[in-house]
Amino acid sequence: MEITPFLDRKLARRFKTFDSNGNGFVERADFVEAAARMGEEFGHGGDSAARRRLEELSVALWDHLVSVADSNGDGRITEEEYKAAFAAGLLETPESFDASYVPFLEAIMAIADADHDGKLTVSEQIRWTGSLMRLPEDDAREVFHRLDQDKDGYITTREMLEAIREYYFDERPGSAGAWLLGPLD
Repeated sequence: MEITPFLDRKLARRFKTFDSNGNGFVERADFVEAAARMGEEFGHGGDSAARRRLEELSVALWDHLVSVADSNGDGRITEEEYKAAFAAGLLETPESFDASYVPFLEAIMAIADADHDGKLTVSEQIRWTGSLMRLPEDDAREVFHRLDQDKDGYITTREMLEAIREYYFDERPGSAGAWLLGPLD
């Protein structure tokens, strides 16, 4: 996969959202702690099946990422290693992306979508992105408005998946997906 300058900026932004403690590395603890934070934010204790599912998928995502990106075997991933994994084909096609990402998105929705209607309110969007990825409220609010393509006041699972797919596969700076994690540096 070619890493264009625009994709490079998006990958740098995503790396920062993975790096929960801001130490410049992505580590297993970042994934575990992020899932736990999100569970707690929505009142899901350690015995919640939805929280356990998110934690399991987060660890599985970490295990996959470290297996393909940790080139020096130190148990942590640098931004350069993360980007190199993409260049080597971590996400080869939108279809392979969907196969691996849909279960993770469903686990997020099982926690964040309080009434289980398949739609997120602006408040739910702010809470899940803030707790899982430390996205600032102002950014999360702007993301919500950009992803709510039909302007009905909700983001559906479909709209969210389309935006996530656009984030990695669309080169249009004005696309909704380009704003998935807030403004790019």
